[in-house]
Amino acid sequence: MKILIIDDDKKLCRLVQEYLEPVGFQVSAAHSGAEGLTLVREENFDALILDVMMPDMDGLDVLRQLRQESNVPVLMFTARGDEMDRIVGLEMGADDYIPKTFSSRELLARLRAVIRRSAMTGEPTVCDEKQTQDQMVVQDLVIVSHARTIFQDRTKLDLTPVEYDLLISLASSAGRILSRDQLLESVSGRNYTVFDRSIDVHISSLRRKLGDDPKNPRYIKTIRSAGYMFLDEEGWK
Repeated sequence: MKILIIDDDKKLCRLVQEYLEPVGFQVSAAHSGAEGLTLVREENFDALILDVMMPDMDGLDVLRQLRQESNVPVLMFTARGDEMDRIVGLEMGADDYIPKTFSSRELLARLRAVIRRSAMTGEPTVCDEKQTQDQMVVQDLVIVSHARTIFQDRTKLDLTPVEYDLLISLASSAGRILSRDQLLESVSGRNYTVFDRSIDVHISSLRRKLGDDPKNPRYIKTIRSAGYMFLDEEGWK
């Protein structure tokens, strides 16, 4: 089994190699998120061990990019007991978490478990572009549709039902202009009181909660006399 550990702590990487190589694993190490992503694209690994806290690109950012390309099992290291980090990581596609104060037996058991579960599901290592998952990741937003929940950089946003549905419509049509009528239609039939120009009010409130400047937008751009457009083109993964 080929394992890649992505962690800036070189001493910890050596310890993991010492734990795993005597029991039959071939362990490689990357000491930054960017280096880890490069290795994943160049080689096939049976599982990754990924640190949450890294200086250049944290583990959740690495995981976000990784899940656009691969379903390789991911066991995440965390030095913190932050429940929100664990929830967001699992929603984004992490298979399990382990604290950095682990025992070698626990690491081995958890690693074998995530590899075994992956083998039992029969999922391919490379994502099928037609595969539909219950999650949208655009820029630093993670949209969990079954829970109607949106996280921005690991912080849960407090959106109204109308704001949530408007953001879903815009983000899933990223790069395309949606008219007010189209946006109105996307939230119609949900017992909301939303009429024509009130769409602008809801968009304004949504922008405020996203921290988006309409004069220099990061997420939602106003297209004069036409409507609105979401600026990220990644869409559903």
